[in-house]
Amino acid sequence: SFSVQLCFDLLESWLAKNPDAVSFKREEQSIFKELALFQDYHGLPAFKKALVDFMAEIRGNKVSFDTDHLVLTAGATSANETLMFCLAEKGDAILLPTPYYPGFDRDLKWRTGAEIVPIQCSSSNGFQITESALEAAYQEAQRKNLRVKGVLVTNPSNPLGTTMSRNELDLLVNFVTDKEIHLISDEIYSGTVFSSPAFVSIMEVLKDRKLENTQVWERVHVVYSLSKDLGLPGFRVGAIYSNDPIVVASATKMSSFGLVSSQTQYLLSAMLSDKKFTKEYISKNHKRLQKRQNKLVSGLEKAGISCLESNAGLFCWVDMRHLLSSNTFEAEMELWKRIVYDVKLNISPGSSCHCTEPGWFRVCFANMSEDTLKLAMQRLKSFVSSITIDNQTHQDLKNMRKKNRTKWVFRLSFQSFHDREQGER
Repeated sequence: SFSVQLCFDLLESWLAKNPDAVSFKREEQSIFKELALFQDYHGLPAFKKALVDFMAEIRGNKVSFDTDHLVLTAGATSANETLMFCLAEKGDAILLPTPYYPGFDRDLKWRTGAEIVPIQCSSSNGFQITESALEAAYQEAQRKNLRVKGVLVTNPSNPLGTTMSRNELDLLVNFVTDKEIHLISDEIYSGTVFSSPAFVSIMEVLKDRKLENTQVWERVHVVYSLSKDLGLPGFRVGAIYSNDPIVVASATKMSSFGLVSSQTQYLLSAMLSDKKFTKEYISKNHKRLQKRQNKLVSGLEKAGISCLESNAGLFCWVDMRHLLSSNTFEAEMELWKRIVYDVKLNISPGSSCHCTEPGWFRVCFANMSEDTLKLAMQRLKSFVSSITIDNQTHQDLKNMRKKNRTKWVFRLSFQSFHDREQGER
């Protein structure tokens, strides 16, 4: 999992200072039996309270969350699938902007029978969602005889590493209001926004537009997890937040198929309730992510490679179109294989994220040490140099052939002209 591994020292330091939480004690008395027997799928009230407060803190406390609207799930994977079961069935479609997280093909479709129809975004505007792209996707779904049940967006985006603009968010709210469909905002990377523009949650947009008592209020749902923001994918802590009481009731019942263990809830309720710790963690995490992202971007620049300008996430959306042998997805796979087998770097090709343009790759910077990143950049630079030399040699050969062909054509032309002249004489 591409979880952030830059702040494990902060987590381990907190654990060392809070042995009671680790030993499952409360005021030095063991609560092991209490935790071992607890199995309410509504979750531990103390943990839910700590989690909604943490979600609000990440959003600069511009919005608050009600624990009654929160459903705990075993990670965001479970949250997304549970929401699909609540909102869609076979013959229904969800619209997703491209490029998108490859796991959605599994999470949203495999067991639910729902379909994904892509909203085609392009590099011409930094892969932002447009009204025409939304409408085209909606029409495409109808052409396939699919009922559109909603739009799902990841904000901040995986794989782009960008936050959605207020304009895009307004556009989405208008679109789902007009079509009377749902909007799911997967905000799993909300705590990784390390530079401006700041993160704007879909809940903040609804609040600012005073949509609390309208129909659209109940058709917007948020997915969250601690896998990325706290770097704890192994803890399997996800959540659905919805203003629709029917969705909350259904999802709560379904959560019995993927509960968060009571020990995990107890430990994290203690950790997230420590406001001094959460404040320091969020701040240091942002600083470390920004520093590491800068290292990746400058390392790639030295290799003559640029990235989409980004401000969030644990990865960059890297433009390697100039390294392709042709403007095709076959050439992209060829380049990807060379990077995996020859350079020994594990990066994701854009085609796996359903990108419409060949030559884009997702490169992660937060799941390795600084030395490893430095070495990776050196290897990539050497590889690009060798490709450039190969391409130059190839180009020189082509030019030479072209030059020789021109001479040959000229000689033929001259010869035929000479023969014709002689004949006419």
